[in-house]
Amino acid sequence: MDEQSREIAFRATENLTVAMMALDSDMRLTYINPAGENLFGVSARKAIGMALESLLPGYTHIHESLRQALTNDQSFSERELPLVIAGKRQVTVDCIVTPMQEPNQQPMLLVEWLLLDRHLRISREENLIVQHNATSALVRGMAHEIKNPLGGLRGAAQLLERELNSAELKEYTTIIIEEADRLKNLVDRMLGPNQLPRLQDVNIHQILERVRTLVAAEAPASIKIERDYDPSLPDMIGDNDQLLQALLNIVRNAVQALGERGTITLRSRIQRQFTIGQKRHKLVIRLDIVDDGPGIAPELLESIFYPMVTGRAEGTGLGLSIAQTLINQHHGLIECTSEPGNTIFTLLLPLEPDNE
Repeated sequence: MDEQSREIAFRATENLTVAMMALDSDMRLTYINPAGENLFGVSARKAIGMALESLLPGYTHIHESLRQALTNDQSFSERELPLVIAGKRQVTVDCIVTPMQEPNQQPMLLVEWLLLDRHLRISREENLIVQHNATSALVRGMAHEIKNPLGGLRGAAQLLERELNSAELKEYTTIIIEEADRLKNLVDRMLGPNQLPRLQDVNIHQILERVRTLVAAEAPASIKIERDYDPSLPDMIGDNDQLLQALLNIVRNAVQALGERGTITLRSRIQRQFTIGQKRHKLVIRLDIVDDGPGIAPELLESIFYPMVTGRAEGTGLGLSIAQTLINQHHGLIECTSEPGNTIFTLLLPLEPDNE
């Protein structure tokens, strides 16, 4: 295979969801596709020329197996290989190695990393979407059944109030009316937004900065809000107010989880060839809201996006449910992982407009 043929073959991998890289005889990267950039959290510009040991430090057995494959011109594969990426992210992959040695050409290795976690993630996302849709349908049905008798109670209290001459007795009808209104507002909040997004070009970093400013004014001074933005992110199509509300709900939730002290990090990244549910997108904006608080109880983690589910006695359990609905309306999704000292809410938003 000549140099031109190799270049064509590499270009054919650009749209694959499998992470692929090419290594020269010194175990240095000569190519990495977008899925590989996403897996290893490094840009192609930075990765090209990098030693594999720098990208995957500590995996001596893998590096030795790759060298032997190149020396012996022999393919091999390893199944369900656990890796720690960038010293913290744990993944499980299948690794397939193919030597490419042609006459008058430098020998090289083609390495495929099939991310097994991706299939588990897609399945989890599908379940999350189905659960959210089912819960929304249930809540809307319940809301209809609740609001009708509430309207009747409020109307009857108003009629009774007109017939009463005692101010003391009217206090009771006022309580009935106010409580009926409060319950109606609560039901309306459970239903979430009732308007479709008003789509326009929005700068996600401007929204993040607005959220940071609002929350910093409310939070204790001992809570730090740090930024880790990717400045190359382009504008996206979305509803500025709805995205602001979704992010505000999540960041305020993080502040409440921290209490009086801690750090919140707002992080933005771009994901290439990324699947949300069953739909694959060329570009997805990933927003991480990270806090170093006590974490979410494992028994709550699977249901935190349900209405009325909260780990705080004073909480309503509506903020995250509303945020999920708002992001769903942008064809996106919110995920959460949590352990003590590291809770991450991840917002995934397709960059390109949905044409369906």
